[in-house]
Amino acid sequence: MSEPTPDLPSPDLPTPPEGSFASDNAAGVSPEVLEAMGAANHGPALAYGSDPWTARAEAAWRERFDAPVVSLPCWGGTGANVVGIASVIHPWEGVIATDSAHIVVDECGALSRFAGTQVSTVPHQEGRLTPDAIDPFRQWQGSEHHVQPALVSITQATEMGTLYTPDQIGALADAAHGAGMLLHVDGARIANALVATGTDLPTLIRDTGVDVITVGLTKDGAMYGETVVFLRPELAERARFVRKQAGQLPSKARFVAAQVLALLDDDLWLRNAAHANAMARDLAAATAGIPGVALTGPPEVNSVFARVPASAIEPLQAWSFFWEWDLTESLVRWMTSFTTTPDDVARFAAGVRALVAHHLPA
Repeated sequence: MSEPTPDLPSPDLPTPPEGSFASDNAAGVSPEVLEAMGAANHGPALAYGSDPWTARAEAAWRERFDAPVVSLPCWGGTGANVVGIASVIHPWEGVIATDSAHIVVDECGALSRFAGTQVSTVPHQEGRLTPDAIDPFRQWQGSEHHVQPALVSITQATEMGTLYTPDQIGALADAAHGAGMLLHVDGARIANALVATGTDLPTLIRDTGVDVITVGLTKDGAMYGETVVFLRPELAERARFVRKQAGQLPSKARFVAAQVLALLDDDLWLRNAAHANAMARDLAAATAGIPGVALTGPPEVNSVFARVPASAIEPLQAWSFFWEWDLTESLVRWMTSFTTTPDDVARFAAGVRALVAHHLPA
């Protein structure tokens, strides 16, 4: 459903939380990011990334990955995924992803439109793609009648709020490379995954064999702008041209780079992600015992998935909006962010308890 204009709370419901549980994209901007953007606003600077802030951001990513990576800022996550993938495949080559992948479900066919590629899907396993799912596509290789499988794309953390371990990513990279394919990671919530797994970018991404990653920052406090990182410089030979053609080259790139620097400084992005993850655990604990609410499991990052009575979903959304996930199963998703407060959690849980109680069988 489309996000409604909130109605006044029902008299028998508590006051809705100030924070949103619809998405971590609903959160505002970290004050440190706003301050950094303001500081970058003094005086002129060359456009399109030829500025000192972008140079420092590039150096910061090389430091974080501890490798000679090539990093390119883009406007947003969909565009960054397009740039990262379209830069390393040809139009007659295809992508393999799960049927729940963001590039499949929530990007309006952007890859097909801008990269001219086909995305072939496999059923997800709790959000994950497994190495054996790649095998059937190998029979297409070499035949002009079939799209040539060239890249495997996974999401970390997954759309289902689950995680890949370093070993699981490494196994996927080995399987992809063994079949002559590349491995791309949609890291829209990579900071949440890093915190949850207790790892760092070299351990979780570089050493596991990932070739390209979209590093998300918007959900961790940025105003806008995500970064495509190529783990091997030779993979980025076409990327600048693809980025420009796809409309993803920021003219005043210093304002994207300033955000990157602010979030990487003192690991602000990881601290923000850690808070979001902690709030999800608190929300799960606060709602797990509510009659009529069945969580799918403990949250691994900053998302809580729950089954609630079907008749309660729309009234709950009207009270404090969130997104349904699978209406055939009455499954909904509640997201926390770096701005979520304990009071938000307590109010939301109280509202869920009160409203669900009205929709339980007598």
